[in-house]
Amino acid sequence: MKNNRDFWVFFSAGVYDSLIGLTFLLAGSQLFKQFSVPAPSHWGYIQFGALMLIIFGLMFFAVAYQPDRNRNLIPFGILLKLSYIGLTTYYWATSGLPGLFQPFILIDAVMLVFFILAYRAPQADAH
Repeated sequence: MKNNRDFWVFFSAGVYDSLIGLTFLLAGSQLFKQFSVPAPSHWGYIQFGALMLIIFGLMFFAVAYQPDRNRNLIPFGILLKLSYIGLTTYYWATSGLPGLFQPFILIDAVMLVFFILAYRAPQADAH
């Protein structure tokens, strides 16, 4: 699986998810106000999700730098992207989705395709 494209895909995913996580962790309240999104009943719900994104970002960096060794982590990234795309698309279609969350659907869909391609690529010889 080790190739330049996969490095940049997972490195970019690491930067992307980590930055989104940091932004929501440190400035979630300001973002919600700026985009007229109603505040949650407790900011811990947003902060926990933000920390999870940072953890996934670190995981993507691990895949970028040691793709063959960490190939087993790619399905978790695939599930993360499927989860976000599925939930947000469902809510957008059924009850509306604030604009703050809409662009991430397309970005995550593109990443999902690249994650699947990387996972399906032939593995380097383990011996």
